[in-house]
Amino acid sequence: MEALLIEAIKKTLKELYNIEAGNELQLQKTRKEFKGDYTINVFPWIKQIRKAPNITADEIGTFLKQNYSELIESYEVVNGFLNITLFNSYFFDAFNQRFDELINSEIQHIKKQKIVIEFSSPNTNKPLHLGHIRNNLLGDSIANILKTAGHEVIKVNLVNDRGIHICKSMLAWQKWGNGVTPETTGKKGDKLVGDFYVLFDKEYKKQINELIEQGLSKEDAEKKAPIIIEAQEILRKWENEDQETRKLWKQMNEWVYKGFDDTYKKLTIQFDKIYYESETYQLGKKYIIEGLEKGIFFKKDDGSIWIDLTSDGLDEKLLLRADGTSVYITQDIGTAVLRYNEFKPDKMMYVVGNEQNYHFQVLKLILKKLGFQWADNIYHLSYGMVELPEGKMKSREGTVVDADDLIDELVNESKNISLELGKLTDISEQEFLESTQKIALAALKYFILKVDPEKNMLFNPKESIDFDGNTGPFILYTYTRIKSLLRKAEESGINYTDINLTTINEKENELIKLFIESKNVIIEASQKHSPAKIANYVYALCKEYNQFYQQVPILKEEDPDIRKFRLKISYQIASLIKIMLENLGIKVIERM
Repeated sequence: MEALLIEAIKKTLKELYNIEAGNELQLQKTRKEFKGDYTINVFPWIKQIRKAPNITADEIGTFLKQNYSELIESYEVVNGFLNITLFNSYFFDAFNQRFDELINSEIQHIKKQKIVIEFSSPNTNKPLHLGHIRNNLLGDSIANILKTAGHEVIKVNLVNDRGIHICKSMLAWQKWGNGVTPETTGKKGDKLVGDFYVLFDKEYKKQINELIEQGLSKEDAEKKAPIIIEAQEILRKWENEDQETRKLWKQMNEWVYKGFDDTYKKLTIQFDKIYYESETYQLGKKYIIEGLEKGIFFKKDDGSIWIDLTSDGLDEKLLLRADGTSVYITQDIGTAVLRYNEFKPDKMMYVVGNEQNYHFQVLKLILKKLGFQWADNIYHLSYGMVELPEGKMKSREGTVVDADDLIDELVNESKNISLELGKLTDISEQEFLESTQKIALAALKYFILKVDPEKNMLFNPKESIDFDGNTGPFILYTYTRIKSLLRKAEESGINYTDINLTTINEKENELIKLFIESKNVIIEASQKHSPAKIANYVYALCKEYNQFYQQVPILKEEDPDIRKFRLKISYQIASLIKIMLENLGIKVIERM
């Protein structure tokens, strides 16, 4: 419908003023205090037209009403803005379409892309925490949204399973582990390995302080602490393929992989392909050596390899340490090339926190200097930090919020609140457990995804699980309320497919317009890579429906055509809520 109106306005501008309208032509929803469905701002064309805004708006409105009388019922000029009211029949036609028909009519003109999206990318020295949860939920939701918008999407995970971080956990296990395993301790493997990472850091800090007391600077102490030297030696042994070192590394990583898999399952996260840094870093080293030979990189006196990016407004960047061991960017170069050769994507997206903005600037520049022109298609989806009411988390100090613990806490809270409010009654114990799991995940996912990715956010577990307000449980409750209504209609034998109605009231009109707006929301969310667009839309939709539910009779409506129409509205809204939640990675429940 918007496309029809935009086309009509473009033709009007061309006919009246010989203006070729472009992106400056924007339709906005008319504010509620004014009459109209859509509003046009005429100010972008005033200089060309050389008439007052009100006169211009009136001329455009008159021409539209005269030449598109089947579409436009009336118009109103307010302070240079043109408010247009469309005939109800156009809303009816769009409303009677299923969402897939609605979205397909809009996205058929969008250029489809093959997009590889990398997210999660955990280190194997610790379990997934709240920060990882935001990363996973953003990546998964954006992938869903891009698919809905018609793109081919490949979800990948790069596990950082090598490097100094895992060597620290390995060393601590050797020193203080006494041969413990997940089986002997009853702990998840990722948590067990994370405990040893914390132990390493405690000892490392202790040794640093001792060296500072002996007269060393903090910088020298950090380099000369015996425990960090030992960890670096383990890394060298690993890269030189020392068998004993590799054996321990493989064992401890296997513990972590299993732990990660359990957490991904809880979060309902799946990947199309998993890469491992241990399998890609050598390819990166190959390109570093080639770049050195071509004079793209340079070697310092200590044997380390660098790139000078000062002419690009950046600084020098380490690519390979003096002892020949890799850094993050080494494997990122190799993985990017491997991934491009494998999929030939139009875009490679990386969902990584904003602390890595500089890293991705460097990565793109290096790849371009190596001759890979597709590096321009790398896109870093940068997102903000997650904090708790208590403040920031610190993984080295063991103060992070463990992902599993958080999910379990929300599930328990979901159970308690459901029982307290008398929800989820008259269902089996198994259904109760499944439903409370879904409520908990809806609370978690919605609370995180409703915030624009670029912004830092505060996660409040208690606030997220509330059944009132801007929360996942509230949206689930709205869905179940509609499903209950539709079941009652079905039990009463009411068929709402055949409707004979030409006039609607204001509340019905608002819901229909919101329904139709869904396709634009999906497109905007896919273009801006923001699940928050969908989250806030579906909340507005649920709020509007609940007002409708409270203010007008549905099953008790005496006029059969009006009753059927309101049931049809309810059915369409429920279907749309489900689709929008699916784009957020949230599963609905049928009764509450």
